[in-house]
Amino acid sequence: MKIEIWSDFVCPFCYIGKRRLEIALNKFEHKDKVELVFRSFELDPSSKKKFDENIHEIIAKKYGISVEQAKASNNQIVEQAKAVGLNYNFDNLIPTNTFEAHRLSHYAKTEGKMNELSERLLKAYFVDSLNLSDYKVLANLAGEVGLDSEQALKILESDKYGDEVRKDEESASKLRISGVPYFVFNNKYSVSGAQTAELFLEVLEKVKKEELSEAVKEFLSENQEQDNSDSNSGNCSDGKCKI
Repeated sequence: MKIEIWSDFVCPFCYIGKRRLEIALNKFEHKDKVELVFRSFELDPSSKKKFDENIHEIIAKKYGISVEQAKASNNQIVEQAKAVGLNYNFDNLIPTNTFEAHRLSHYAKTEGKMNELSERLLKAYFVDSLNLSDYKVLANLAGEVGLDSEQALKILESDKYGDEVRKDEESASKLRISGVPYFVFNNKYSVSGAQTAELFLEVLEKVKKEELSEAVKEFLSENQEQDNSDSNSGNCSDGKCKI
């Protein structure tokens, strides 16, 4: 089973949704048969790398609400994160552009470390209050998950993997994805938002059941063809023999 996940590293619900999916996977009998593929999505591609305002002030300005209302809203998100074991530190977040982090994640993919780096980048932003557009910070994070930090820095200083980020975003546009997290199961079923672990498990079971059903159909079809082939001698054809 393949699950593609469009997300952004500064999206609070992306980290919560990722954790809820993992909780569901831990209860899923066929967890070892599931492939997770993280896809790039920038909530704000035009975002600056450095802001003078804190996250509460940015949210207040964006949605036309007071800073107090923004804090209250963010506190609700913090509580949701706590419920799945994540300790968000909204007061010290460093808002920034995530294009460089997404480029780095595609380098990690070539080294088989995309899942690990995605987790580390999310934690770096929401828990550790690190700057995800700082090349040295990103290179160090790459090193923490087993990548070559010097190579990571060289990649960040180039324009490599930028096209891969844009391709993911183009795919999102074709699927009419306007918000993240967004999960696509086997190119067929989609789940939008940080849904409950129970819902994710229900989808996993449904998709697996369908996979098994298709496998049985394919097996029966192949064996029927083989039976027909074995009996295709003399007047035997189309699954029957004539005298």
